[in-house]
Amino acid sequence: MENKNDFKPYVPAQKVTPEITVTSVVIGILLAVIFGAANAYLGLRVGMTVSASIPAAVIAMGVIRILMRRNSILESNVVQTIGSAGESLAAGAIFTLPALFLWAAEGKTTKPDLIEITLIALIGGLLGVFFMIPLRNALIVKEHGTLPYPEGTACAEVLLAGEKGGSSALTVFAGMGFAAIFKFIIDGLKLVSGEVSLRVKGFAGEIGTQIYPAVMSVGYICGPRISSYMFSGGILSWLVFIPLIVLFGADVTIYPGTAPISEMFATGGASAIWSSYIRYIGAGALAAGGIISLAKSLPLIVKTFTGAMKSMKGTGANSTERTAQDINIKVVIIAIIVLTLLIWLIPAIPVSLLGAFIIVIFGFFFATVSSRMVGLVGSSNNPVSGMSIATLLIATLILKLTGADGIDGMCSAIAIGSIICIVSAIAGDTSQDLKTGYILGATPKKQQTGEIIGVIASALAIGGTLYLLDSAWTFGSDELGAPQATLMKLIVEGVMGGDLPWGLVFIGVFIAVLVEIIGIPVLPFAIGVYLPVHLNACIMIGGLIRLLVEKLNKKDEEKQKTVVNDGILFCSGMIAGEGLIGILLALLAVFGVDSALNLSEKLGIPAVVSDIGGIVLFAVIILTVLKFTIRKKRDKANEKA
Repeated sequence: MENKNDFKPYVPAQKVTPEITVTSVVIGILLAVIFGAANAYLGLRVGMTVSASIPAAVIAMGVIRILMRRNSILESNVVQTIGSAGESLAAGAIFTLPALFLWAAEGKTTKPDLIEITLIALIGGLLGVFFMIPLRNALIVKEHGTLPYPEGTACAEVLLAGEKGGSSALTVFAGMGFAAIFKFIIDGLKLVSGEVSLRVKGFAGEIGTQIYPAVMSVGYICGPRISSYMFSGGILSWLVFIPLIVLFGADVTIYPGTAPISEMFATGGASAIWSSYIRYIGAGALAAGGIISLAKSLPLIVKTFTGAMKSMKGTGANSTERTAQDINIKVVIIAIIVLTLLIWLIPAIPVSLLGAFIIVIFGFFFATVSSRMVGLVGSSNNPVSGMSIATLLIATLILKLTGADGIDGMCSAIAIGSIICIVSAIAGDTSQDLKTGYILGATPKKQQTGEIIGVIASALAIGGTLYLLDSAWTFGSDELGAPQATLMKLIVEGVMGGDLPWGLVFIGVFIAVLVEIIGIPVLPFAIGVYLPVHLNACIMIGGLIRLLVEKLNKKDEEKQKTVVNDGILFCSGMIAGEGLIGILLALLAVFGVDSALNLSEKLGIPAVVSDIGGIVLFAVIILTVLKFTIRKKRDKANEKA
């Protein structure tokens, strides 16, 4: 195990190189907005987001080294620091804030305005950064040999491999371009189906897949193991539960359905049964899964928090060594106090003084937990959803007991949960970025400043993104199901009003318990139960592509790692490309121009032809991913030969 005292960063502390420059700030802000918007779109579709640090790093290397003819690794590091903040803030925001839009659609309240969304996102993001600053010395420096911070270390490796920056950046840009074309063909021109289904006569179950490159890319990035757990949950829902409900429900009307089950199935198919019943089972499984993952982490959480508190001495604020300088702790404390007061005093944020106090207590605790958890198990395994669920349950109970009930109390609970969720996500991202900077020899206070810049830029953009997407398709629709926010809404309504179909919810809870007992990771399985099977199947296909790539290169571990990483970069680019075209199509939909592009209606393309076209296009998408992984490496090998 490496001793921190023996560690020498890539850029020595005595050497001063450009970090925060006009170039790094401008490129970083652009990437923060782009990846923030793309991840917001992705998260509202599939309930998951992906890390933007590595694609932001390779784009930074490509732009700064190749286009601008400069060679400053620390400048590129600031770009990825600013850029990755957009993804993390978007993740925290889209998991909670769309619940306010859903209530507005039901006529219970009005839509949150842009100022409210921006302030919630901004305050949550800034608190996440400021809570992490005094923890840097304890978690990043003192435990350098103990906490690996997988994404932060991987990002440092990408930046250190500077000579590969140009080709890697081209891989990301290629992914963006191809996905943009595919997305425009599917949802812009509507030449082919975006989803194909298979149904068997006499059986109420349904299986199928979506055709979207971003959804498939999630599966590739997550890998075959996680993808298979999600797909298993989808199989249970769509090929077991739905047929059972239709078989035994017959002409019975069961709450929350408003018509006999047989009639619902006849008019709406399996999707109608999923909407009325399965999503409540999935919500119960997800809530239980989040709490189980949090409970399993409790010993580590307690150890983390107490250890971090003991180690919070000498944060480096007054250090003369460049690589040990944080933003001054006095500035941090004052900023936290001011932000706490703003939560209470700003009318646009529906939170009382008690709510502000809850946010600070839970926020600092979960920021500490999140910062260490991502160091141990990586950002993808960080139980942010479990923390958010726990926060929502406790906050809603406290608000109800203190008389803040009804829709006002529910909106307040979501605002509290939103800020806590954003705090946890940003704290985890900040710690990964600071780990990258520690390995490279960055100046911590400059990185922390970059993180603040990224948070501000992303907060200003996220409100417009949410409004645009909701205006184009509405949250909770087939296009944007907003699964995580719908779950949070159900939890708050259940605690505050007690009108949930608790029978269905408890079925989901005990499914989660059963899955945990037999040793299957409960959260990905529960997400699979909750999401439509077509999404899960598309994610599974992405996982299978990665499995194929790994198997074809299993004899050469180094080559396998390189090929898989190229695929991850290409898929990260595809997620960004599809997200950007999704935003563009939303703009066109708002202005009523989208119908003019619809060639399917103009040409009168039959549904069968459209489905076949979708399958063919999906095959092209898969071959494109393989081209930029396996074939690319073969071409390089032939060149060397």
